[in-house]
Amino acid sequence: MESIVRAAAGLLDTELSEPIDLGGSRRSTVLRCRSADGRSVIVKAYADEPDGLRAFAAEAAGLSLGLAGPELLAVDTAVPLLVMEDLGTAPTLADMLLGDDPGAATEALLTWSRGLGRLAAGSTRRHADLLRLRARYDKGVPSREDEAWVAERATGLLALLDAAELPVPAGLPAELKGIASAIGADPLGFTPGDTCPDNNLLTPDGLRLIDFESACFQSVFLTAAYCRMPFSTCWCVFRLPPGMAERIENAFRAEVATVYPALADDSIWHAGIRRAIVAWTVDMTVALLARTSAEDGPSHRTRRPVPTLRQLLTYRWETARTLAEFPAFAETMRLLLREVAAGWAVPPMPGYPAFTRA
Repeated sequence: MESIVRAAAGLLDTELSEPIDLGGSRRSTVLRCRSADGRSVIVKAYADEPDGLRAFAAEAAGLSLGLAGPELLAVDTAVPLLVMEDLGTAPTLADMLLGDDPGAATEALLTWSRGLGRLAAGSTRRHADLLRLRARYDKGVPSREDEAWVAERATGLLALLDAAELPVPAGLPAELKGIASAIGADPLGFTPGDTCPDNNLLTPDGLRLIDFESACFQSVFLTAAYCRMPFSTCWCVFRLPPGMAERIENAFRAEVATVYPALADDSIWHAGIRRAIVAWTVDMTVALLARTSAEDGPSHRTRRPVPTLRQLLTYRWETARTLAEFPAFAETMRLLLREVAAGWAVPPMPGYPAFTRA
């Protein structure tokens, strides 16, 4: 911590003190520090390994783009490290959803989905700028945009089924290949990458996004799927009240349709969302199933209440088994529910506390 604070102080040419560890991750260390003039800043240093270096390049470039997030104050490519504006301690969408005020939770959901839609819509001319900025901060690790992660996760799912001695439904490889190809041709929008409920602040000035470690341009459907699933890759996953997912999805869609008019066509929109649900379900299955094979555990190390990892996977498989457009994939989900989840005997996914405590 001392070396991180010293490096950041040198960048800003001012003394930094009172560092507070904000948690970070295995990829990064995040500190809140006080400058000599009394201002609070956030210092973020990245691990010297592939995931950390990729996160640094994405976050430095994404914040430099200036479309969303805190103001970037300084960057040190050698450490690597960046210093950014401190947005304070306003509540997040996760706080609202885990709270006890359904009205506040509803408004927070709509603020979040509209904000993401506006960001995607307002960024369409800035893709080349992000690529140029990422090249400036590149540390030799391919970005998420450069990786064919949808196709790679599909290969991972087939390997997972084989390792578990589960039959691969006929047509599954072809379906997954077609989905990956179609997602690669989708309309694009900028995203911080990890748009989960805790990675934003609901400030008096509106939505402020944080955590740009996966910042990129991606299919707008991949972002929109966070509304329908909900929160495709997150820990803060419970059931939304009837009609709520559609309401927040429509708020996102209304924004992106201003720049992509074809998305007003229901057939185009819903087909894109269904492909994205497949992609995220495969992604989370490959990421989590090995971790849950021996024992279950909470989906977040400190926040409560949260679902268990087995609950989360079961919920995803239950949702995806209804995708009749992809019969082999839907059968794969039913197979996992029969052969894997049935042995877990986890309780059904409950509703979000904000809508069940009222």
